[in-house]
This record gives sequence, C-alpha cells and structure tokens, in this order.
Amino acid sequence: MSGPLSHIKVLDLSRVLAAPWAAQNLADLGADVIKVERPIKGDDSRAFAPPFLKDEQGNTTRESAYFCAANRGKRSITIDISKDEGQALVRELAKNVDVILENYKVGDLARYGLGYEHIKAINPAIIYCSVTGFGQTGPEKDRPGYDFMAQGMGGLMSVTGERDDLPGGGPQRVGVPIIDLTTGMYASVAICAAIAHRAVSGQGQWIDVSLLDSCVAFLANQAMNYFATGEAPKAIGNAHPNIVPYQTFKTSDGALILACGNDNLFNKFCEIADCVHLSKDPLYSTNGARVKNREAITNILNDIFLKRPTREWVKMLDEAGVANGPINNVAQVFEEPQVLARGMKIELPHAVAGTVPLVGSPMKFSETPIKHEVPPPALGQHTDEILLSVLNKSQDEITSLKTKGIV
Repeated sequence: MSGPLSHIKVLDLSRVLAAPWAAQNLADLGADVIKVERPIKGDDSRAFAPPFLKDEQGNTTRESAYFCAANRGKRSITIDISKDEGQALVRELAKNVDVILENYKVGDLARYGLGYEHIKAINPAIIYCSVTGFGQTGPEKDRPGYDFMAQGMGGLMSVTGERDDLPGGGPQRVGVPIIDLTTGMYASVAICAAIAHRAVSGQGQWIDVSLLDSCVAFLANQAMNYFATGEAPKAIGNAHPNIVPYQTFKTSDGALILACGNDNLFNKFCEIADCVHLSKDPLYSTNGARVKNREAITNILNDIFLKRPTREWVKMLDEAGVANGPINNVAQVFEEPQVLARGMKIELPHAVAGTVPLVGSPMKFSETPIKHEVPPPALGQHTDEILLSVLNKSQDEITSLKTKGIV
C-alpha cells in the first residue's frame, strides 16, 4: 500500500456505513485495513440489495453494490466473536494494529472482552474509535441509531425539502445517508488527529463519535441562524437562507443552478442577462437587500431564465465567470469531463465480479498520492492469508478453527 497512512494498521470491527466509511477513508490513505465479518452472513450491508454486482458474463453475483461503496481497500476475515476462541483471535489481531474501529451498541464489545479497556490492557498505544447512534454517554446512549433517525432528530430534515406551504412540502431526508457519511468523515479526522497526537506523546486514546452529534454539528450556518435570531430555520427548497440568488431556476428546456455568492457575481450576472437595472436598484443591489426581498427578485429572475435554454445559459454564465451548473442525474455525473479527468470513476479487479467500477477518493496528495489497488473483498476472502501471515497460525490450526466454525 502507498499513501500518507501506509505505516498504519487498522482493525475494522464495524458494519453497514458510518464506521466502514471511516475505515475506507483510512484504507484510501494507505492504511492496511483488516475487516472482521461474521461467518456466513458477513457485514449487514452485504444483504442491502438488489442491486448486486454482475460478473464478466453478465450473471448476477451475491456481492451487493451497497457493500462495495464503503469497503474498498480492505481485507476480509470471518470470525465468530460470540465464541471464546473468536474473541481470542480478535485480541491477537488487536495486538498488531494501531487503530480499531467499531460500531456495536454501547457496552456490547465489552461483554466479549473486546472493549476499549480490554484492548488498552494488551495494546496501550491503541487508538480505539467507537461509532454509535447517540454516543457513549447521555440518557439515550443505549438506543440503536440509524442515519434516517439522526437526520430527523438532529434537525436536518426540518431544513431540507420544499417549503411546507408548497406542493411536496414537508420534512425530507437527504438523498444519500449523509449523516452516516458525515459521521464517518468526523471519525476519520479524529483518528488522524489521534495518530498525530500519539506520534508526539506515545499515548493512544478512545474516540467517541455519534450520528446525532454529527448531525447537530452539520447544521452549521443553520444552527447559527437559530442562535442569532431565536427562530428555528425552515425548509426553503433549493434556495439559500443567507444568499440570494443561490438557487435553481427553470430554463426554457430544463433547469439550472445559479450561485451568486457575492454582489460582484450578481452584477456580472445582470450584465450578461440584460438586467443591469436590478444591480442598481436599492431593493436588489446588495445581498442583504436581496435576502429581504427574496420573493420579488426570485419572480423577476424566473421570467428571465425562461427566455433561454440551459446550455445557452451555462455558456453565457461560464464566459462571465458566474458560478452555475446543470442539474445532473447520477448517470450524467459520470459523463462529466471534469469528473472523469479527476479520476472519480475507477475500476479494480474483483474476486467474484471480474472487475468492479467504484467511486475514487476525492483526496489528492502531491507527495503521497492515493493508489487504488485493493477492491472490496468477498466475504472471508483473506481469512487464511491473515491467519497465516499476521497471526502465524499453522495450517492445522486454521483447519481446526474452520471445523469449529470460529472462522
């Protein structure tokens, strides 16, 4: 492996999305990630399907697309941690790694002798990251948590979607499990910070990251809008609460995003849209004025955008240096020349499917570039390899573990 974390070994005891996403980030950064899965069933997300991958003959495999989204760069070993011998194997692995990631319910792994204090006793420098729905403390710490719940409880759904008084209005979740992904990103950052701290102090530590905390943090400017006014923000569709115009507009043949992040961009837009009078009107000449007069300026711009097709607007706005863009579906995203040029679609060989298309990492390094070399693993694909090369088990010991159903 290459990359800035190529010296780091990670034991991934997690499943589904939030913590596996963090472990995948670490793998992208070069870490050697060993993923522990249940025998036979594996990670829960292996059953989040269809769709499944297809092999080179076009036949459907049992490898779910969902699992592949969060598990590239990892090796898979199956271990039954409900059994004493399985727990012992995990502890052996824990002695050989720098980081452990887990997303069991609070206290579950401690029952198996695999909690932070147990692992710290055998590996004092361990960085142990627990990802849960609600955190390790507080009155709701024992509740199970999922992304959808966090989006609702954390306020994100209340500011997402069309206005309540318009058709289709009401709370909406984001179209991807954004809080799982955000929690995974926070966990990745926290782990990297703990690695940096350990490099100067020699100390490991326990990291506690939760879906609800991450959603609350993710409210960002909306939370500050509330703190500043005492009024809870509401959903306003594709508009922005603090910037106008920063929204979608219908064109003569589709739709377009216009993002005038400052008055200068609005002035440039007015020049190419033949509406300079708007930039000189005190009702619309500053962003603050436009926010106050949101409905009026939006109605005016709606009429202007309907005069031309989307691509003509894109060309004009690009030439003027005004931020804009079409609204692509997912297929169109991977036809965008810029997306392709940035290597955001990759293909890797796969043990079952032959090859698997994947989304590449968005992190670009000048000195330690990311190299995507390891595809999402088939269930238990590396069990023998890890037992032999990491734990130095003999072939007889491996056969015995398999016979007992431990691996």
